[in-house]
Amino acid sequence: MENNDLNFDSRVPLEELKNTVTQIKDELSTVIVGQKNFMDLLIVSLLVDGHALIEGVPGIAKTITAKLFAKTLKTGFSRIQFTPDLMPSDILGTSVFNVQTSEFDFKKGPIFSNIILIDEINRAPAKTQAALFETMEERQATIDGHTYKMAEPFMVLATQNPIEQEGTYALPEAQLDRFLFKIKIDYPSVDEEVMIIQGHHERKGSKPQDKIKAVLTPKKLAEFKKNIHDVIVEEKIINYIANIITNTRNHPHLYLGASPRASIATLAAAKAFAAIAGRDFVMPEDVKKALVPVLNHRVILTPEREMEGMTTENVVNMIMESVEIPR
Repeated sequence: MENNDLNFDSRVPLEELKNTVTQIKDELSTVIVGQKNFMDLLIVSLLVDGHALIEGVPGIAKTITAKLFAKTLKTGFSRIQFTPDLMPSDILGTSVFNVQTSEFDFKKGPIFSNIILIDEINRAPAKTQAALFETMEERQATIDGHTYKMAEPFMVLATQNPIEQEGTYALPEAQLDRFLFKIKIDYPSVDEEVMIIQGHHERKGSKPQDKIKAVLTPKKLAEFKKNIHDVIVEEKIINYIANIITNTRNHPHLYLGASPRASIATLAAAKAFAAIAGRDFVMPEDVKKALVPVLNHRVILTPEREMEGMTTENVVNMIMESVEIPR
């Protein structure tokens, strides 16, 4: 039974948040066809200070959706194309000698923005990944002994191609764990493909980003984040999350289970899913929406199951079905 439309007095003011989320989706839908789940997950990541890893074959609008999403926010945006010869200073910035003052001035790199789109994140070497790793986790960068804080909001959206592995570096598990979600994007359906072609034809060469208006300010976003912290979570929901995550650690199909960071990520995402539905309490359905993207990159299949073509989504769904839903 769908409970989203029940009438009750919300103890947390969520109406404005819900309306703003609808506005963001409406803006994106003027250009992007389908991808409703993708949009929801990007919005939830933003609301809970999470980073998102976006995986899919080339040409299915990963990069354009991320860019247009950034345009709906009145914040800074930068795009970094990762390549095998990219150095940490290329993303963090570098110190330049100022002849007039006889001192070194720090010139900030493209990572010093609000929404950072990193294309093909798995193409850069380990040293560059490590530099990015600190900014993602600590929201700061240490250069020449000085620590520079990142401005709020700070969100990394990274894309990777699952097919082409030549010239790529697998992301270390510790870095993958810092992404709130791993979002897998599929090909559009035939009907969606028709709409994509039609939309491209009707735009007559105009740029998609010209159609998108900014609807959310950093100040409003900070308010919405506070509201999400106040969303009520009953003890039975916390036990439900803990049981599912614990199940991943002793499941016969999994070589590696999820860490407590996965439990915290699931809780944060479930609270945001409840809030954007206009509810100030979490339901099991909110937890279920969060689990696959939260666990996609945090659990590893056994080699035997991987060879059989099983996916992490299959196993996560199996675990969800095996754990009793709280009533």
